Amino acid sequence: MAIPSPYSGVSTLAFVARASAFTFGLVYGSMKLSYLQAKAKYNKKAEAKGHH
Repeated sequence: MAIPSPYSGVSTLAFVARASAFTFGLVYGSMKLSYLQAKAKYNKKAEAKGHH
């Protein structure tokens, strides 16, 4: 039996690490996006209030 190289792509730990990092990135990105959209909406509302 051959010893697998460190980067053979069969490591369960590496797969789990990549999958969790990807999932974390998706969750973080969606939270950041919704935060920025809410902030932009608030700023737009405040700006419209200031002009009238």
